[in-house]
Amino acid sequence: MTHARALLVAAGCLAIGAAAITVGRPISERPAASVLAAGPRLSSRWRTTVDTVRSGEPLAKALMRAGVPGDEAAAALQSSAAIDARRIRAGTTITTKVDPDSGASEIVLQLAIDRVVRLTRSAPKRWAEREERLVWTTDTVLVGGVVNSTLTEAIAEGAESFPGRVRPELAYALADILEYRVDLSRDLQKGDSVRVLVERERTATGLVRPGKILAARLTVDGRPVETLRFVQGNRASYFDGEGKAMQAAFLRAPLAFRRISSVFGLRRHPILGTVRRHQGMDYAAARGTPVRALGDGRVIFAGWRGGYGKTIEIRHTNGMVTRYGHLHAFSRGIRSGVSVRIAQTIGQVGSTGLSTAPHLHFEVLVAGRHRDPRIAFRNVTGEPLAAAQRAAFTELKARIFSRLMASAPRTGAADPSRQTGD
Repeated sequence: MTHARALLVAAGCLAIGAAAITVGRPISERPAASVLAAGPRLSSRWRTTVDTVRSGEPLAKALMRAGVPGDEAAAALQSSAAIDARRIRAGTTITTKVDPDSGASEIVLQLAIDRVVRLTRSAPKRWAEREERLVWTTDTVLVGGVVNSTLTEAIAEGAESFPGRVRPELAYALADILEYRVDLSRDLQKGDSVRVLVERERTATGLVRPGKILAARLTVDGRPVETLRFVQGNRASYFDGEGKAMQAAFLRAPLAFRRISSVFGLRRHPILGTVRRHQGMDYAAARGTPVRALGDGRVIFAGWRGGYGKTIEIRHTNGMVTRYGHLHAFSRGIRSGVSVRIAQTIGQVGSTGLSTAPHLHFEVLVAGRHRDPRIAFRNVTGEPLAAAQRAAFTELKARIFSRLMASAPRTGAADPSRQTGD
């Protein structure tokens, strides 16, 4: 980690402390912002170190690498009720204050973007703990854009109320909702549009992140696709504009993050160099990208199949067969005769057989004949809402969609009608 990056992370930790709510055992009556200054008077010998936990590294070892003596590191971790050393993720930021003679004075772990745990030494091998959490306030913003290349780019251009680094998260969250209805890498066309009503969460220190998606409307190849978040009891789910669950029996694409390199129809085969009917769709992706089963079913073939290379074929409960070719490897346990679940990882993208570069070749067969995947799954929808829920759903849709569609979004303009504390 560079010195400049270390200073930035340290400054971020100080900013978090300034706006935090303190829980647990207080070590001082002073405000959280002054906690770092508590304890012994610091001299020029005190050294502040900012580092991160490495992959597979025990937390105690990371603390010792940051200058905390082993016995003090063990005592600090033993005194903590908020830190589970076995569950610390790689990349967790650690800030320590250490004197070469007297040892460590403070250990700060940023366990999450809004959660900090401070351990302050009060005596040799005696540590006090302070947990701090940021307060998030919530409002609602309207995000919209026109598709020129991808959904991610359209949302990024229309989400100026969010920092650039978190805008893709909004696109991915929307894609997760829509993955049973739309193949976003293939179905979207230039000129299609997207509108999203989404919660925006903010802190006093300036952190901003997307919250729950409340509703969205896309035009996909000219047709509307709507979704609405609806709560039943204590469970929230997404439904389409007609009140049918977004989740269905099949996904629309076998890769979670992807782009299509070829489409169904006539094209020039990249190796054979002849014009032939391409019996499926190619998804370009890096070697090793997980490949998912489109729906529940049973593996009827897992092996080498000529130009397809390593191939998996799955027969689904409706008799449809999906084929996944040019794989690099099969997932453990995948063999002929085993049952698989929807979205289960069955293999990895590769370039086996007649292939010039890593990609997934995907086919759909109905009664032994190839079908365009876009058409084969077009009418597959989820279960409809119970009749007792229809009135509440219709009322919510009218209210939410009036805000979603009232006017063109001003590139992420805030909706002042909803200002709530979290």
